[in-house]
Amino acid sequence: MIKEFQDEYRWLSNFAPVEINFNGMIFSSVEHGYMSEKSNDLEWKKFCSDSTNHPVKVKRKSKKIVLRDDWETIKVNVMRELLVLKFSQKPYKELLLDTGNIYIQEGNKWGDTFWGVDLKTNIGENNLGKLIMSIREELKKEKEKEKIYQRFTNTVRGFIGRLRLV
Repeated sequence: MIKEFQDEYRWLSNFAPVEINFNGMIFSSVEHGYMSEKSNDLEWKKFCSDSTNHPVKVKRKSKKIVLRDDWETIKVNVMRELLVLKFSQKPYKELLLDTGNIYIQEGNKWGDTFWGVDLKTNIGENNLGKLIMSIREELKKEKEKEKIYQRFTNTVRGFIGRLRLV
């Protein structure tokens, strides 16, 4: 089990550096992109897309913005879209696939029981971990389809090669 996104699993964190092209803007982490979607204010989005702003700074400042009206209904889908973008890239895709079937928990010490699990109480929904594991399953299926396609292509090439000899 991956209990928290620390040490050798730090790359699972939404703060991990990765270029995310989302809704016409470039963000330097999932956290930057996620926080930008909390508001429709263009200045806020520009602030979030500024790669010189550390994700911690963006997250702290997000506590003072006016949330968009539909935020609670869209936030999980926004997170999912951003995570798909992250884990479709190297090295994150390979790192995630390398976790196999290990349970992924976003354990934290700041009491987030929606996205993670509070390590002090062991209480939490672990929605971030669940999204990441779901994306991992999709990546596994995609990898298997690629293997099947490659075998099919090699078989066809071999058949065509034999036809030429006839």
